[in-house]
Amino acid sequence: MRIVSLLLLSACLGGPAFAQIAAAAAPPDPETARWQRHAAAVTITRDDFGIAHVDGRSDADAVFGMIYAQAEDDFARIETNYLKSLGRRAEADGEAALFEDLRMRLWIDPEDLQARYLRAPDWLQAICQGWADGLNFYIAKNPGKPRVLKHFEPWMALAFSEGSIGADYEGVSVAGVAAFYGKIPVVAAAEPDRLAEPAGSNGFAIAPSKSASGHALLLINPHTSFYFRSEAQVRSAQGLDVYGATTWGQFFVYQGFNRHLGWMHTTSGVDSVDEFRLDVRSEGDGTFSWRDGRDWRPFDNRAVTLAYRRPDGTMATRTFTTWTTPMGPITRGEGNRWIATALMFKPVEALQQSWLRTKAADLGSYLQVAKLRANSSNNTLIATDQGRIALLVPQFVPRRDPRFDYRKPVDGSDPATRWQGEHDIDELPQVIDPKNGWVMNVNNRPWVSAGADSPKAELFPAYLDQAGENAREDHAIAVLTEATGFTRDSLLEAAYDSRLTAFAQLVPGLVAAFDRLGPADPLRARLAAPVALLRGWDFRVGEASVPASVAIFWGEALAAKFKAAAREDRDYLIDYLDKTPTDADRLAALDGAIGRLTADFGRWQTPWGEINRLQRPAPGAAFDDKAPSLPIGLASANWGALASFGAAPGPATKRWYGGYGNSFVAVVEFGPQVSARAISVGGQSGDPASPHYFDQAERYRGHDFRSVLLSADDLKGHVARVYRPGE
Repeated sequence: MRIVSLLLLSACLGGPAFAQIAAAAAPPDPETARWQRHAAAVTITRDDFGIAHVDGRSDADAVFGMIYAQAEDDFARIETNYLKSLGRRAEADGEAALFEDLRMRLWIDPEDLQARYLRAPDWLQAICQGWADGLNFYIAKNPGKPRVLKHFEPWMALAFSEGSIGADYEGVSVAGVAAFYGKIPVVAAAEPDRLAEPAGSNGFAIAPSKSASGHALLLINPHTSFYFRSEAQVRSAQGLDVYGATTWGQFFVYQGFNRHLGWMHTTSGVDSVDEFRLDVRSEGDGTFSWRDGRDWRPFDNRAVTLAYRRPDGTMATRTFTTWTTPMGPITRGEGNRWIATALMFKPVEALQQSWLRTKAADLGSYLQVAKLRANSSNNTLIATDQGRIALLVPQFVPRRDPRFDYRKPVDGSDPATRWQGEHDIDELPQVIDPKNGWVMNVNNRPWVSAGADSPKAELFPAYLDQAGENAREDHAIAVLTEATGFTRDSLLEAAYDSRLTAFAQLVPGLVAAFDRLGPADPLRARLAAPVALLRGWDFRVGEASVPASVAIFWGEALAAKFKAAAREDRDYLIDYLDKTPTDADRLAALDGAIGRLTADFGRWQTPWGEINRLQRPAPGAAFDDKAPSLPIGLASANWGALASFGAAPGPATKRWYGGYGNSFVAVVEFGPQVSARAISVGGQSGDPASPHYFDQAERYRGHDFRSVLLSADDLKGHVARVYRPGE
């Protein structure tokens, strides 16, 4: 009777309709069911700047919501980061990216990462699964978004486990990889006319003794390529409560703070990557060996097959035999020798450290996490709600024989050059609770990081500082020692102090060279007005400053002539420019600068803000002098600007457009309730149609920082939308 009833119902509804009802009643597959459980356990609150405040029941739920919100803002950047990290960019961008992919695959082996993932702690696997689920749920809702990565697997998170602007492997030459494995001749790149913007960041930590409130303060001031990171607050019922900057595609806050402490990473000069030059012989059967002392040992080899997109859109593959040693893979050749590159490869430990530090409750627990020793490239500034401050150098530091100069390839056939384990954290230079009340790093040497309370260089091996000094060093020391009673606002003022300290050192030599000109020298009349302007300059930069324009164009011209020699001599550029050029060099550079300003802008008396601009073209579009842009009164870190704004003219522009430097910036106070102000260059979204694509730009221009919204009370009146992923 029941069968008859069902048949009658089917006949009444019709076959297709009945099939739809049956399908709707079917349980979801396990992956879809996970997505639904995560989404039901997550709330995303977008504030009036589009910043996501994510709440999840578990850490894995919070990660699911966090990465889903990131994907809403800029899935393209997430996918690009993982195409690069997995060595798969050529699948999207074609054969030109093949050797960049091969460079990555010298270390990244998907099968190896999968095996490491399965051995990872259960808690980390759960978070990685939540991460993959969040991205796959977004893709299911937006199937047209991915170019290549249609489905993310949890092990893929191990390929991108540390959020620096430039991972260690990026120092390996793609041209060298192409020459060795592809037999493509290395073509020497032309020396660029302009100075490259220094990579790195600024971090200041202020102890209660130097703050007006008696609370510790932290400046978070990464210098990155613009739009490199997203901003978010992420919380869970498992104790996660963190705010800050997250590199697109990663599930941990890279630079930020929780209720108890904050951390700021700066690119370090500690040497953690080395090259080993090897004697090699062919064994005649297609294999090779390398000399290890008096013995010869076979290279390990592995076939790597890479896919790439042809111009017609079809896919092709190419297979390479790669070679490796206990020191690391072969990355290039040098005459008849092969070069092996050694660097940190601890994907599970690095991901653990990146996550666990976000839940640290005090300096002691942060230091305990650091014992994983899986940070190879960053100094860290720390401030806590207990009033403690600290500077740590990277915790992964190989132990070496100090007789050898590791700044260049060492003889890898000599066993004495090999890494000899890792330094313990207590063996590394660090600063904890200095008496002077402040500690800083601006990508410079640690020996001046806390004034008289700094580590002593003579107590450490030379490879613990390859950075030396830079133009921001003296500037940072000056603003930190000159002031007392820091507040959040005054710490921001110090971080944006407008002095260009390099020119305070260089301009007097130019003025003196001018004063030594003979009365009949034609340069005296031609350069009298710009030299008079520089003679009376206070060395500060701003939108209205004409002296800054003249000095920067002059400095660029002088550096173009001498930077290669300074690099060859391993000399600090500003010192080299101070002591090496002749009077004729200095004056010729100024004459050229005045001519260039006049040619490009119609007059040499051009205010800096008319030259230096902020513009955010649509993805893939070029900068355009005819399109709207904003004047920016900041300058390059090359000249000692603390608030860095690395700008350059485009191929078809006269104006200089910023693309590197101050990006996400925050200042945090660790009182009974943590409080902060922050700004991001441009805006939160990567979609030009979004109201949050460029809505922070005017604030960025005027250093008008937002109050960071951390509580329900903070968010009152500032909530644009509340929803669950998928809604």
